[in-house]
Amino acid sequence: MLQVDIPATVRTVFGKGEARRLRKKNITPAILYSGGKDTLALQFDASELHKNLLFIHGRNAVVTLKIEGDTKDVRHVLIKEIQKDPVTEQLVHVDFLEIELDQVIEFRVPLRFTGTAKGVDMGGELVVFRNEVVLRGKPLDIPDEIETDITPLERGGAGLTLGDLQIPDSVTMLDNRDTVCVTVH
Repeated sequence: MLQVDIPATVRTVFGKGEARRLRKKNITPAILYSGGKDTLALQFDASELHKNLLFIHGRNAVVTLKIEGDTKDVRHVLIKEIQKDPVTEQLVHVDFLEIELDQVIEFRVPLRFTGTAKGVDMGGELVVFRNEVVLRGKPLDIPDEIETDITPLERGGAGLTLGDLQIPDSVTMLDNRDTVCVTVH
């Protein structure tokens, strides 16, 4: 799984007006939820946060927050929600969820199909039924994506099932292994 370090600072000002003032200073407010514990208000340099969020967009990533002014050295988090202004696309607010790296969690992992199926070369049409799979495991054991070669697929064949995918031994697939994810018609 992808890992990214992002520096942050504890936020000491609250409210709608103060949040607007922060955004005018190129600072993005955020909140860190800790699974039932007290929340922690944060602030980030907007341009650096935006750059890091673009890098991990659409991917599973563990973010390591190095928070200035916090009692812990680092916190490992997942991004739960990103709020953007609908007109300017400027970051308005980000929600993070603190996790433990040895805790088992569920993730949706994208599937990437490589190659050209034999059945497509013979005039068939590739039909993708599933483009992601749900896996359970420790965050750092979860793959960024699952790549599968579809070259052997022929027209009218049984297709490729989720059970045919190569997943690491340290994770568990939660989806039905008999589910067809891609076939050629």
